This record gives sequence, structure tokens and C-alpha cells, in this order.
Amino acid sequence: MSQRDSFSYTNVSPPVSPKISSPISPFQADKIGLNKSQQDTPLSATAKRHKYLRKLLKFRQMDFEYAFWQMIYLFVAPQKVYRNFQYRKNTKNQWARDDPAFLVLLSFWLVVSSVGFAIVLGLNFLGFLKFIFWVVFVDCIGVGLVIATIFWFITNRYMMLAPPKGQDVEWGFCFDVHLNAFFPVLMILHLLQLAFVSFIIHDWFFGRFFGNTLWLIALGYYVYITFLGYSALPFLKNTRTLLFPVMGLLLIYILSLILGWNFSKGLCDFYHFRVL
Repeated sequence: MSQRDSFSYTNVSPPVSPKISSPISPFQADKIGLNKSQQDTPLSATAKRHKYLRKLLKFRQMDFEYAFWQMIYLFVAPQKVYRNFQYRKNTKNQWARDDPAFLVLLSFWLVVSSVGFAIVLGLNFLGFLKFIFWVVFVDCIGVGLVIATIFWFITNRYMMLAPPKGQDVEWGFCFDVHLNAFFPVLMILHLLQLAFVSFIIHDWFFGRFFGNTLWLIALGYYVYITFLGYSALPFLKNTRTLLFPVMGLLLIYILSLILGWNFSKGLCDFYHFRVL
């Protein structure tokens, strides 16, 4: 049977009658070409930052439904999240998010988890406010700025694979990768762990085993989602090296069980100390 005979015509859409377009004036042609060139030209880092910060307080313009969808898929199928990053690159000519809805939702979950930790640690209202400030602006955003800058430098300096002209790793994309990887850490160590904190912080093996296992899973998620983020960029090489920290995590995890290190108890002591 020939290839033409085996073709299924049932899946073909009905033909559409051709439309005769009206002639385009030279002015319209120049305008269309100008719009297309503006769309193809990437914005500068300053323009992207200004556009992002300008939307930060305009909640009605944020797509919270899409941001919530991303948070769910960061647990069940994180690859799909970065496929949408590729779609944004094709449509808006940038890898980084231009909508701060994900950051706003992440801050909301940080505040909710901070309320739980404040109750467990027995903090007063002033201590609670100081604790929220530390968690949001230091643990999440401050640490994220440092990590994003480190990855931005390393990827652009040592991991570029013959990029096309003007192509580089955006700093905003590096910060988005950190936020994506930080969300599972927040859910596991700040929310899930709260339900078992009285069991975990006791100085006995099963509590230490359960708590340290949560740390291993959370930090393993961070490394894996970070790897997926940078491996989604087609112009980077040797992205598998970003998975090497997993071996270090496993080694520290085994040593913690042998030597009696309780990471969750240490976290609670650290949080209590920083707000005193």
C-alpha cells in the first residue's frame, strides 16, 4: 500500500475557502515590520526588572491561577513547569517570569508557615514579626539573590555552549529557578514538618531519622528542580554536574544518623535564637 493510500483523511480539517486580502500600503507594511522587530528584540535587564517591579502591587493583573498550577506541578511533574518557561521564551522573548504572582503566593505560604512556627516556638507578637521578616526577606529572597547571582555567573562563564548572538542566561531566570526549587523545601520543612515537630525534636533515633529524612527529601528536591531549570536552556552544557550535590546530601544524611545530628531541632533552636 502506498503512502498516499495509507493516509487517513478523517483527521484532516475541511478545506477553507481562500480569502483575498486587501492590498497593504507601504505605511502599514512598515508598521507591521516595526512591531515584529520590537517583539523579536529582547528587553534589557533594567527594562525587565522595571516591568516586573511595576506589576508587584497590581494584584488584578497577576495570574494567580497559573502560579498555583505551577506550584502543584513542581511536586508532581516539575518538567512541565519549565516547558512553559520555553513557551514564554518563544512568545515573549525572555526566559524569566514577567508576572510576580508566583512570588506573591510563595510569600503567602511563608507567612502561613511562620504562624505555625511562632506557635511552636512560643513567640510573642514582636518576635513573630521579626521571624516573618527573617524568613521572607533573608531565608527566601536574600539567600535567593545570592544563589541566583552565583548560578548566573557560573552558567554564563563556564557552561555556555556556543550561544547565538546576544543569548545568555538571564539573572531573573536564575532567581525564578531558586523560587521554584525553594517551594518544595518550604512545604516539606515549614508545613509538613510542623505536624510532627514534637515527635522529631526529641533526642531519640526514630525522631531524628524521620526529621533528617524530610531534610534529605526537601534538599534533594531543591537540587533536582534546579537541575531541571538549567537543563531546559538549550545553550548550556554539562548541566548534569548540577546533580552532584545529591551525593554530598546522602553522605551528610548518613553521618547525621550515626553521629546523632538532629537538623530539625537545630533549625528550631536557630529560629528561636535569631528573634531573641
